[in-house]
Amino acid sequence: MSKFCVPKIFKQKAYAVQYAQAGDPMNITRREWHALTFGALLTATNRVLFGQSESRFGGVLIGMQSYSFRDMTLAEGIAAMQTLGVTSCELWEGHVEPRELYAPEHRETLRRWRTTVSLDHYREIRDKFDTAGITLSAYNQSFKDHFSDAEIERGFEMTRALGAPAITSSSNINTVTRIARVADRVGMPVAMHNHSRIDPNEFSSPDDFDHAIRLGGSAPISVNLDIGHMVAANHDPLAYLEKNYPRIITLHLKDRKRNQGPNVPWGEGDTPIKETLLLLRDKQWNIPANIEYEYAGKDTFTELQRCVNYCKDVLSA
Repeated sequence: MSKFCVPKIFKQKAYAVQYAQAGDPMNITRREWHALTFGALLTATNRVLFGQSESRFGGVLIGMQSYSFRDMTLAEGIAAMQTLGVTSCELWEGHVEPRELYAPEHRETLRRWRTTVSLDHYREIRDKFDTAGITLSAYNQSFKDHFSDAEIERGFEMTRALGAPAITSSSNINTVTRIARVADRVGMPVAMHNHSRIDPNEFSSPDDFDHAIRLGGSAPISVNLDIGHMVAANHDPLAYLEKNYPRIITLHLKDRKRNQGPNVPWGEGDTPIKETLLLLRDKQWNIPANIEYEYAGKDTFTELQRCVNYCKDVLSA
């Protein structure tokens, strides 16, 4: 399986990370592990038989933002991706960290967890993806203003331990300079993720991305372009993609209505999902296009299957 290549302008520097010994709170049961291992072997066999090494359609790598299966455990999500034939994943922090610590009253406990948890925890998660035949295109660690410098530094170490080449981050603009200092030193891209909320400290427009890149200076500050959120904020994701594709590490695929409209099933909103996929195909840009399921549908797996089929149908036309 070929690895996702970070653009040349974001070449990484080598640096050492020390690993300590600790338990893994994300352990799966023996039964789950056997099912996962068997599924990986079966999927790998099928790919060999049918000549498919990656979930590429028309040359476009279709991946999954693991937030899409936020109602599943990590093991269940990996199994779902295997069944769907998806071989690329942007790993959401909520599948890695103890979610019960996300409540505001546990903020300091979460900070301690992040800065003291053994990096073996992340290496073991990486092993699970390797066994399943799934490549991590990025780790989604959302650095906010309330993150300490130690937490930001640790996020890069976690990403290295996972074997991912980049970080995606629903960050604050005011945090960019602190992120950039570490990104510049270690040579790891951090791709800022946009939402539709209009706020001077949030990412919602092309100008916000440009501002962050300027703030970053020589650091590899880049873009995780969510085409649905950009449409909801009344901007044109196709125009932005064409102009800025060398800076875009990953795409998020979803459908939303303009004017802060809701998430809707694909094809029912104003987001140019089809046009985006065809642009990636025709220009041969090696940018993972990650499905992010957020609309109100039936069960998660059924909706993810619909999204994958949508991509296949567009790219095979």
